[in-house]
Amino acid sequence: MPTQAKAVVIDEITQRFQNSSAAVLTEYRGLTVAQLTQLRRSLGAGSSYAVVKNTLTKRAADSVGHTDLGPLLNGPTAIAFIEGDVVEAAKAIRDFARANPLLVVKGGVVEGRTVTPAEVTALADVEPREVLLAKLAGAMKGNLTKAAGLFQAPLSQVARLAAALQEKKPAEGDAPAAAAQATDGTAADTTTDSADAADAAAGTD
Repeated sequence: MPTQAKAVVIDEITQRFQNSSAAVLTEYRGLTVAQLTQLRRSLGAGSSYAVVKNTLTKRAADSVGHTDLGPLLNGPTAIAFIEGDVVEAAKAIRDFARANPLLVVKGGVVEGRTVTPAEVTALADVEPREVLLAKLAGAMKGNLTKAAGLFQAPLSQVARLAAALQEKKPAEGDAPAAAAQATDGTAADTTTDSADAADAAAGTD
């Protein structure tokens, strides 16, 4: 391939890396053109699946800081460049690989971070954004319902609670006074006993 043509390919792959939120490297040995087309279509709008030349792809990956992809660029390689929903694309790749075991996921890059094949599979198991938002909304609604129930409690309950608190305060206030009275009584008894003992001693003398 002429040098100028190589530069054009490298520039194209570089732009795909830069414009994609994720890139999944695969080995497609043994798959037909029809099967690869099926996989490409299943990735969703904004995504692409292209067979690449390893040496040129390595240069493009290095230019955008994805040097960790170097060891993965061996054998027949095709890359899924994902610009749409990463989770949905990961699901499409996982499901296609299950139906077509000849497709081997090597790893890739997601949001600038190098990921392993296991992490790509884990990403595919994440629930869709809409489902997560629905669950979050449900949890928030449940908390709001509890709060509304408290605000709608009968006034009689609120009155009883206020009365109970009011009764508790005097009781707590009386406790120190009672303790003080008990202390004073004990002190008085001790004083009387001491006086009686002194009188007795004087009489003896």
